[in-house]
Order: sequence, then structure tokens, then C-alpha cells
Amino acid sequence: MDFQLALIIGLTFVIHLIGTLAYAFRIAGIRTGHIAIAFSLFNVLVLISRTSNSFQGPFLAKRVENAIKSPVLHDLHFDFALIIASASAATLIGGLLIPTFQRYSTIAVSSFKRNRSMPRLLARSLTPRGVSLIGSSAKIPSYQNLYLLKLPTDVPVSVILMNFVASALWTVGVLAAIYAGTIDPDLRVTASTLSSVINGVATIMMFILIDPYLAALTDDTVSGTSDDGFFRKVVVWMIAGRLAGTIAAQAILVPAAQLIVWVAKAI
Repeated sequence: MDFQLALIIGLTFVIHLIGTLAYAFRIAGIRTGHIAIAFSLFNVLVLISRTSNSFQGPFLAKRVENAIKSPVLHDLHFDFALIIASASAATLIGGLLIPTFQRYSTIAVSSFKRNRSMPRLLARSLTPRGVSLIGSSAKIPSYQNLYLLKLPTDVPVSVILMNFVASALWTVGVLAAIYAGTIDPDLRVTASTLSSVINGVATIMMFILIDPYLAALTDDTVSGTSDDGFFRKVVVWMIAGRLAGTIAAQAILVPAAQLIVWVAKAI
């Protein structure tokens, strides 16, 4: 594995790790009752994710350009399989980190509520007391959470399935648009701008069907009309659906790239 591929894998890992850790901030918002502050603090991590995303595309495009010039030196399908595998690994690790990160984010929300200063919050986290507090808050996920993955009787199966599909499409969207350049190199510039062909469906599902349900459930849990245990059960299933979606993305990479090439020819 060369440095360029390792860097792309690292950027992909960061993007999907942060996406998974969003659930921890929802839990922190419920525990503290300050949902708006929790999501505001999460935006700090979103900045890191978006920065990683802005570098991922150009590095991927450069790798495809090099592969087109020297196809013997690159096995792009294997490279992309590793990149998607890093998304799955990040989702799994992010899920395992949620108990710990939920505690971190709860502490951060409470601290920000008192000081109302992001620079001060970041500075306090780097003090010896802050580092000690972070270390003492680490928690290994309980095996009892596995019981939450039994066949759901009350969890909205349709939402879990939509999260599975959306996660698969979201994982593969940008990758498929760039990979399409290897199928038809003459259209690689056009194809690289058509990730919305795949991501558009995922975006609609996430922001019209999935996120509103989670937002309503979060509010219900804060108000006490829904049980905290049920919310945790939904989160576990959402992470499972997200993980399954990143794994399924391996199978849809090439079909999605072929669809993008077809669209590039048609427009």
C-alpha cells in the first residue's frame, strides 16, 4: 500500500467515523436536555469530516488519472474495495466508541453550558484535569447491547431498511463517480461531477425520511413520552443498518459507476 492510498483510506475512515459518532451527540442531548448545544458542538467534528471529504475527492481523482496512464501499476478495483472496507471499519469502531463518546459529549455539553465559549472548552480539555476526566470517562461497550439486536418488534423496520439503503448509496456515491472514469476515460471529467446521481437518492432518504424520525424520537425521549431504552435500541439498530450498508456498498460500486457513465453519455 502506497502513501496516497493510505491517505485516502485514512480520510474515508475519518468521514465515516464522525458520521457514526453523531448518534453519541443525540444521546448526550437527551441526557443533558440541551439538544441544540449538543448538535452545535458536533459541528466542530463536522468541520473535520468536511475537510477530509474535500481532500478525498481530489486524491481519488489523481489516483484514477495515474491508473489510466499506467494501468499495469494499479489495481483500482482492489484499491476501491479497501477504501469501502475502511468505511465499514470506521462505522464498526464508531459504534463501539459511542458509549465512551457519549460520556465525552455529555461532559462537553455541560461545560459549554457553563462557559459558553468554544475556545475555552477546547482549552480546558487539554489541561491535566481535562485529560484525566477524558481518560476516566472511557467505557467498554456492554455485551448487553447485543440483546438489543434481537428481532425488532417495536423498532421501525422501514426506517432501519431505509438507513441501510441510504448508507450504501452514500458510501459509494463519490467513489462510483470517480471510478466511472476508468470505465470510460473520455467522460471521466463529466462522470466525476455526477455523484449526485447516486448521492441524491441517499440525501432524500436521509433528510426527508430518516432524520425527521430520529429528531422526533429525540424530542419524545427528552419530553418523557418515549423511553430512553427504546431510543438506545433504535440507535443500535441504526448503526447496524449503517454498517450493513457500507458492506453492501462493495457490491454496488461497479453498477453505480456504470449508471453514472450512462448518464454522462446521455446528457
